[in-house]
Amino acid sequence: MKILAKMTWLELKLFLREPLTVLFALVLPLMVLFVMGGVFGNEADADVYRGVGAMNYYVPAYIALVAASVGLISLPTHLAGNRERGVLKRYRASSMPSWAVVGAQVAVTFVISTVSGVTLVVAAMSAYDVRGADRPLLVIAGFALVALAFSSLGVLLGALLPSPRSAQALGVMLWFVMLMVGGAGPPPEVLTGAMGTIGDLTPLRHAIRAMQDGWLGLDAGYSWLVVALLTLVSAAASVRFFRWE
Repeated sequence: MKILAKMTWLELKLFLREPLTVLFALVLPLMVLFVMGGVFGNEADADVYRGVGAMNYYVPAYIALVAASVGLISLPTHLAGNRERGVLKRYRASSMPSWAVVGAQVAVTFVISTVSGVTLVVAAMSAYDVRGADRPLLVIAGFALVALAFSSLGVLLGALLPSPRSAQALGVMLWFVMLMVGGAGPPPEVLTGAMGTIGDLTPLRHAIRAMQDGWLGLDAGYSWLVVALLTLVSAAASVRFFRWE
């Protein structure tokens, strides 16, 4: 545990030196939140946003989006960059176990996602009449699972992709696709046909439903299971394909 704590502290400092981390983890979700708030307000509509106000819908959704932005963009870019610069090779030369390296990445992702999520909630409650969480403990459990799922997926992308540029490009593309069809952009009810089907297949759609379960008391269906399976599969694949160089 001492090794993991030291690695986490080191990786956290390295993460915060990268401008993209601040942009995608802190700034971009807030920008999207205020754009959506300015357009849709917080009036409840029985036909869209699962029957609640737009901002009540979007706040738990964007907490999941924050975890996705850090996990899909910042983490794989950072991990691939460490490999390209030979940092991972030096870790291996110093007998650093791979589980400590991966665990530190996941821990840093969780910390940054937590700070960004809290910042987003405070901003939303200050600017809009947003309701608090119905079941805070379930919200915390949902966030922990969602953050773990996207960080595991991010480690897998960082392990498979050859360079930080390719990791960043794929991560940004996946993030924007999920934003547009996964339920964090246009209301899910207006997505029909192929767009609706693609949205249902995105991890973000199920992560949002898991977060809204505890925040709004809305039934998540099988989304908890989907997020849990994504976590297990991504973690197993990350261990299998992790490369030092």
